[in-house]
Amino acid sequence: MAKADLAKLEGTVTDTKGGGNYIITLANGMTLSAKLSGTLKRYRIRVVTGDSVTVGVSPYDPTHGLILYRHNK
Repeated sequence: MAKADLAKLEGTVTDTKGGGNYIITLANGMTLSAKLSGTLKRYRIRVVTGDSVTVGVSPYDPTHGLILYRHNK
């Protein structure tokens, strides 16, 4: 599935796991796990606990996502 087909949701990073995995809490209270997208890895953009992020979520599996953008504070 392409990045353009993902549903974009806003959330906050609540926990960091090993291997580049993050736990994201969405505005509606739902939590999901997410990985960094390729462009964030390529440009070495750091994502830490407390950051506001945009997450792309597949309509087929809403428990996993892809961090597409880190918002400025």
